[in-house]
This record gives sequence, C-alpha cells and structure tokens, in this order.
Amino acid sequence: MKRRSVYLDAPGKIVVREEELPEPPAGRMLVKTIISAISSGTELLFYRGEAPEDIPVDETIPALNHPLAYPLKYGYAAVGRIVETGRLVFAFNPHEDHFLAAPDELIPLPEGVSAEQAVFLASLQTALNFLVDGRPRNGETAAVMGQGVPGLLTTALLARQGLKRLVTFDRHELRRAHSLRLGADASLDPDSHDARLKFDGLIGKRRPEDGADLVYELSGNPEALDRALACAACGGRVVVGSWYGSKPVSLNLGGRFHRSRLQLINSQVSSLCAKVQMSAGDCLKLCLAGSGELGLPSLISHRFPVERAREAYELLDERPGEALQVVLTYE
Repeated sequence: MKRRSVYLDAPGKIVVREEELPEPPAGRMLVKTIISAISSGTELLFYRGEAPEDIPVDETIPALNHPLAYPLKYGYAAVGRIVETGRLVFAFNPHEDHFLAAPDELIPLPEGVSAEQAVFLASLQTALNFLVDGRPRNGETAAVMGQGVPGLLTTALLARQGLKRLVTFDRHELRRAHSLRLGADASLDPDSHDARLKFDGLIGKRRPEDGADLVYELSGNPEALDRALACAACGGRVVVGSWYGSKPVSLNLGGRFHRSRLQLINSQVSSLCAKVQMSAGDCLKLCLAGSGELGLPSLISHRFPVERAREAYELLDERPGEALQVVLTYE
C-alpha cells in the first residue's frame, strides 16, 4: 500500500511524498494516523538547519535513532488507530498517514481521551520533566521564559504547586493571554522597556539579591538565558529546558552569577523515566491522568491537512505570534 510522509528535503524545504509501505511483518502493527503535532522548538531547528550533526536525531525514539541527514522524516507526536483492532494509540513517530510499530512503541489511550488531547502527550511529558528537575516548593516564586506549548504546559503544572507568585515572559500577545488562562499571575513582554521593573514589583524585590527562587528558560532563544539568570534570587535554581541546537550561547557568568550561588540545571526529557523510576508508558499515563483539566485542545490554533504541511511550517517559522499548537490532520 501507499502512504504519504512529510519530508524535510533540505532546510526550509518541506515535501509530502507518496511511498510504498510494506505489509506488517510479524510483531508489527499498522497504524492509521489521525493527527500529529508539529513542535515549534525542536522541529524548527531542523527546518532552519540549526540542529547539530554530531548526534542522532533522537537516540531514544527507534524511528529517529539515526544520524542527521537530509532528506529527513521527523516528528514525534502522532495519534492514530491500529488498523486491525481500531484501538486509539499515541506514538513517537514522524508525520505520515500510516506507520508500522511494535506493540511496546504504542501507548494505548483510555476511553474518554480524544486524539486532540493525546497529541499533547510529548509536550506534557516534557513539562513534567521540567517540573521534576526544578523541584518547585510551596511558597516559592517562579518565572518562566518562553510560552510556547511546552512553556504553557509547564506554567499550568507550576500553577498547581502552591507557589507564592508565578510570572511568565513571552514576546507574543497570544501566548501571554493563554499563560494567564493557565494560571500565571502575570505575563510580561521581555522586550518591553519596563519588563524588569514590572517583574521586580510583582515579586516584591527589595534587595539586590532578591528574585525568583526558580526560573525556567524555555524560549529557545540563547539571549534569554542571561535574562533568566538575572531574574533568579541568591541561591536560586535556573532550569534550562531549551535546546539551542547549533546556535551559540554566550553567558555572563561574572560577578552576580558567581556570588549569588545560582544553580544552572540542564533538563532533558529522554532521561526522565530513569530518574523517577517509571517506564515511558507509565510516564505518559501520568500525563494523561492530569490532561483533562488543562483544556488542551484549546491550545490548537491551526489544523492543516497533511498535503499542506509546507504551509504549516512556514506559519511557525515566519509568523510565530499567530500560532500556538499547529497540527497536521489525515483523511
């Protein structure tokens, strides 16, 4: 049979290609995709040619455990039905309308969970990992740089941790509005001339060493990391969840960083399961259990049929302020 797959033929060039899909061999299941989510962080690094070439595309996902080379099939948030049984499943799989997978590569979805909820599972797992690495404590003050989908979901989880104050930053008005809806006490434009003054007022800063106890840098912008360090209190924790790819990062690690005893924490989602001693499936089930109250489908701002995948990537690349979660749909 034939299937349609989305290929990144070269940086900036998306092609939907029809290709032959063999009959499922023993131990593999055929899945018909319903919806898949495009990551505006990691995927855009590959789209823009900003991903490093010295590591596998993703060594934890079987479908992506290969060196970076174009043409490239990518994507890691697909929801579909097993053709033989009709069971709704989630898979870390590239964008294509049919795919083959082993049973242990599929996460069966419980009754009552829609495909539009489940397509957020990879981002929810990422946000949960950020939460585990940051260790938020009751009564602390927290800040989040970047309110793309992972940032918004991190904000939603943090808002349920008993924090004293939660302030977020993003350049785009649409994202700031959703940040407030998901529980932020305030959401600021980092480029505004009075952003820092407003932040200091919100957290009640009185001394030079005052700031946020916990800061997340999730914007994907290397320049935001210095801002994150500047917002942290003496002894504060700064969690770097952004993957900058091949973009260089220049940090000011001079006086304040040295004397404030700041902790710079790298957060990487593929190591979550070993850390909290659960399988990938159990981790995703935990995410599913809390997904209902977050109103996830409302974060889907655009739906493109797979044939229009090129337009979807162009939107995210050229007009990010108009979009939240962009998904591909499959007839």
